[in-house]
Amino acid sequence: MLSNEIVLRPRFQKELAQPCTKLLAKFSEAKKSQNRFVISCVDDHIFIKLPKQEQHFWSPQLHLEITAKDENSCSLQGFFGPNPTVWTMFMFLHVAVGILFMVDLTWLYSNYNLGNTIGLQIGIAIFLVVVWILLYFAGAMGKKKGKPGMRELYDFMNEIVENSKFQAPNSK
Repeated sequence: MLSNEIVLRPRFQKELAQPCTKLLAKFSEAKKSQNRFVISCVDDHIFIKLPKQEQHFWSPQLHLEITAKDENSCSLQGFFGPNPTVWTMFMFLHVAVGILFMVDLTWLYSNYNLGNTIGLQIGIAIFLVVVWILLYFAGAMGKKKGKPGMRELYDFMNEIVENSKFQAPNSK
């Protein structure tokens, strides 16, 4: 499940032999009957997070989407990622470094064709490549730091999906 070290936001999919409504009811019941995790349900989307006191900058959250296949089965698609604000900032930094790199390469090319010195532009290009590599390793380090939390969230999700302990009161 979490074996691919290159992917920063691991994904998975499960085919389940139970109706969507029953599965959504299980998550709603778990939201009320436990306090180990924070569960948010919005339509067919479920977000499971660690409690505030256990969260750190790289704390993972599990986003689940439940899609009906037919009346007695559904597909559960999930992916792990950091808080959306952290992810947005992280992606903004990657895009900013990429744009600055392209601008620098344009500046370098122009100065080269004009016969001007290009030492500054080469230095900036090398700096931006180093920054990009550091961002990548920061993301990989964050994923590694969040892996125990990812395992907890995944195991908890499986507990809800497979266990009849989390049943909606009217479905027993």
